[in-house]
Amino acid sequence: MKQVLIKQGKAVVEEVPAPQPEPGTVLVQVNYSCISIGTEMSGIKVSALPLWKRVLQQPEYLKRGLQMLATQGLARTRSLVEGKLSTGHPTGYSAAGIVLETGEGIEDLRPGDRVACGGAQCAHHAEVIRVPRNLVVPVPGNLNLAAASTVTLGAIALQGVRRAKATLGETFVVIGLGVLGQLTVQLLKVNGCRVIGTDLNQGRIHLAQNLGLDAGIHPDDGSDLEHVGRLTGGIGADGVIITAATPSDAVVSTAFQMCRKKGRVVLVGDVGLNLNRADFYEKELDFFISCSYGPGRYDNNYEEKGLDYPVAYVRWTENRNMAEFLRLLDEGKVKVSPLIAATYPIDEATTAYEKLKEGNDIPPVVLLSYPQHTGTAAPSPLVINPAAQPAGPDRIRIALVGAGSFAKGTHLPTLQALSDRFHLQAVVSRTGHNATATARQFGANYATTDYRQVLEDPAVDAVLIATRHNLHASMVLEALKAGKHVLVEKPLALTQEELDMIEAFYASACGDFTPLLLTGFNRRFSRYARRIYELVQGRSNPMILNYRMNAGYIPPDHWVHTEEGGGRNRGEACHIYDLFTYFTGSKVVKVNAQAIMPDTEYYKRNDNFVANMTFTDGSVATLTYTALGSGEYPKEQLEVFVDGRVLVLNDYKRLEVFGARGKGISSMIMEKGQRDELEAFARAIQQGGDWPIPLWQQVQATKISLEVERKISPYSTSSGGNS
Repeated sequence: MKQVLIKQGKAVVEEVPAPQPEPGTVLVQVNYSCISIGTEMSGIKVSALPLWKRVLQQPEYLKRGLQMLATQGLARTRSLVEGKLSTGHPTGYSAAGIVLETGEGIEDLRPGDRVACGGAQCAHHAEVIRVPRNLVVPVPGNLNLAAASTVTLGAIALQGVRRAKATLGETFVVIGLGVLGQLTVQLLKVNGCRVIGTDLNQGRIHLAQNLGLDAGIHPDDGSDLEHVGRLTGGIGADGVIITAATPSDAVVSTAFQMCRKKGRVVLVGDVGLNLNRADFYEKELDFFISCSYGPGRYDNNYEEKGLDYPVAYVRWTENRNMAEFLRLLDEGKVKVSPLIAATYPIDEATTAYEKLKEGNDIPPVVLLSYPQHTGTAAPSPLVINPAAQPAGPDRIRIALVGAGSFAKGTHLPTLQALSDRFHLQAVVSRTGHNATATARQFGANYATTDYRQVLEDPAVDAVLIATRHNLHASMVLEALKAGKHVLVEKPLALTQEELDMIEAFYASACGDFTPLLLTGFNRRFSRYARRIYELVQGRSNPMILNYRMNAGYIPPDHWVHTEEGGGRNRGEACHIYDLFTYFTGSKVVKVNAQAIMPDTEYYKRNDNFVANMTFTDGSVATLTYTALGSGEYPKEQLEVFVDGRVLVLNDYKRLEVFGARGKGISSMIMEKGQRDELEAFARAIQQGGDWPIPLWQQVQATKISLEVERKISPYSTSSGGNS
């Protein structure tokens, strides 16, 4: 399908795989989408800036880049940055079309329904979009879809009016008569208000007057403050709604000065906010920020998970604002047709944006239209990369599933470096533009949004699964049943039931071919872990192993803590349970764990705990995992006490050996074994023999994480005990 992407200062149209339905979402074939001139043109300008200028504007990226450079080296850092720059980013957040398919849990919409959609994360300029239910509203009556495609802009304007609490007979000033200002004027008039508008563009003022504006003020007309004073009988405006976009602080200062005593100012646009106390203190003015479409915006639980706010407590959510705006359009109380300057076919989107750069935005709305597909002509979930090279002889043809930052910064550069062993056959991502850009950057044969494509592709020998954690076990099982070798990033599973199904697959496997499974416990493949393993062989006594992970703080609403991630114990500490299993080579016989009880919700129990394990060889291992520490302190340290020696590993950059002649090792950057892991995976596939990690050890590390989780869970009745 075709989609508009912003790249290096330009809007380009590219062919990308169509999205697939997911639970709680609606797949929509777009008829029209609305270009947000202010927001999108600003994004184009930023994308045109050189990288160093963007870094100066957002210094947090510089800090993140330097951290990555220190831990992963120049090559991987450069690969990730180049990937981000070449991918571009989708744009658009207001569209309307026809429902193609609904995901699990959607019962009030069906294929064929006419709907309008919002959301900068989903309602893009694309032929097909996947939108969470709370960002979709039915289009009422005979309202045309072109008008309905302005739904997001209308909801933004409507929320601004709601924040103003405008009442019948009040006088309001609207500063900035772009599209949001034009809609705000009309909504205030519907609400029974007298409306004054100001703008630097005379044409916008005339347009607003044709749509009901009572009085317009242009800088050529003289002082806007004096005009407002005269038009309000010297009282001042009851309120001001700012819909302008400018870095100047003068706009908000002017808005305060226009108000009567105890008036209010609502900020909808984007202006400078260095406030002057004298402007609002004596009048005791109220200053409100209007948050986009309304309550629910930027709330992941509302937008992505579909948890609605009860109408008795939150009357107007972003979804209800969207629906109300469409009702006003349908009844003719608000008009958008006079605001639409032009409609361009999606193929001419680049031309549309170039025209917008000229600044002749009267009327201020531009739409994109899309071809309508039926039946087998629907957009494909797969796009071929014409620049891909065929796989060389004896190469393992591998498909990457989940093209996130970790996969693009770590796995894909490593696969490139191991081109004598691997050929990247496909890239699977839930977003088509990411799949396509990643496939191009790393030379994959094709990009797709449909996991089934690679499972059904006989040219795929193996899959590398790097999706969010809750998908791992089900994807592993599907791939194994399809006869594909699997390298899955940790964790292997988040529940005992998932783990049982994987074990059952191998227990019932028969025939000459059994696909290999490798969980991404990469640390055991690092040269540091292998050196420790060598040093503890032939020991005469059990070991004591102490591992400390200063994991760093992650906010409670981060996906790692949700059902998608399963928490940091199952999602990361499993690495260490595998290391303990690797070093001891033994079955675990006892697991104890205890978590702290945080006094506030800032910290979570399952990323602040101590876990103890006893193994059949008599060794005892302890993991201290915490988010309480400072990022200035090293993240990981292992101490091994064995036969009069102490082995100390620091952050996979230095191994020291005390009490023996054996030498330690060191490196400039962290070496956590990702390349060695992929090499071991390749050898096992190509040469056969033992698996890189025996199945029982992969299962044991996962079972330990499940048992620790049970003991540290706030719902657990015990804080320790035997496994």
